[in-house]
Amino acid sequence: MKGKESIKAAVVAFGGNALMGEDGNSTYAEQMVKTDIMCNKLLGLFNMGYRILITHGNGPQVGNFLMQQECSAENIPPMPLDACNAMTQGQIGYMIEQRLRNTFTLNNIEKPIIVFITQVVVSKDDPAFENPTKFIGPFFNKENSEKLCRDEGWLMREDSGRGFRRIVASPKPVDIIEKKEIADMADRDFVVIACGGGGIPVVRGEDGCLKGVPAVIDKDFAAEMIGNYIGAELLLLITPVDRVAINFGTPEQESISQMTLDEAEQHLLDGQFPPGSMGPKIQAAIQFLRSGGKKAIITSLDCIESAIKGEAGTHIVHCH
Repeated sequence: MKGKESIKAAVVAFGGNALMGEDGNSTYAEQMVKTDIMCNKLLGLFNMGYRILITHGNGPQVGNFLMQQECSAENIPPMPLDACNAMTQGQIGYMIEQRLRNTFTLNNIEKPIIVFITQVVVSKDDPAFENPTKFIGPFFNKENSEKLCRDEGWLMREDSGRGFRRIVASPKPVDIIEKKEIADMADRDFVVIACGGGGIPVVRGEDGCLKGVPAVIDKDFAAEMIGNYIGAELLLLITPVDRVAINFGTPEQESISQMTLDEAEQHLLDGQFPPGSMGPKIQAAIQFLRSGGKKAIITSLDCIESAIKGEAGTHIVHCH
């Protein structure tokens, strides 16, 4: 629980894109194959003696689910975004749990696993509701993007030169409703899967009751929050790239193997890490260290084990 000494625990945060193809359109079977790969990559962490809490994004999945809702809206009442978050959180949690159990079975590992449907509190006054930045769903070309803006009222923005995607509000998490239950299971050496998709965004009314809101929380911020609450020493953020780079996309592009906390904050202030891509990961890493974590690592799925050994990834630490 929060306030105790760091334990040898790691929070591993995967983007929803890690389970999808590059175009954001993958069949369920294809997503299962990628989930198998992801679970096998985690074996090295278990072999190193880490307790693991897994969280994941859901941007592509919830975006696709919303499109399915739109297509059938004339016949079936569509669900609000928070309910869609809950549905994809349950789906992805099921996928990860099943494939991780299979991975354990094939490798003669006995470990209990539990999945939490997790609600995460945000502030109804968060400025993110007035300035949406979170990409969800598949990529579109400019023409189709403009049509969706006109016909559906969606907000669309270009994503890293790969095409246009829908954007929605992404408020910061301020509390995790099920944090005590999650911490209890982590203390009992369960492999915990929680805060999927950043959590289901809810606000707390004056009477203390909860209500869902239309947003998608960045899973990296939820990961660092629950990581600090359970006393984890490591935050592992999985991205499509092996290392973080500054001056990205320019002739001066430079990959970084290690940054101090101060250097990371300065690069962020200098605008090196945009809000819609690497920015939230750097911010989450900074907050994790500021709140008691020992190290944050940003790397790709393929480099997890070598990154833990210090041979890959970008390591963000308190000092050199």
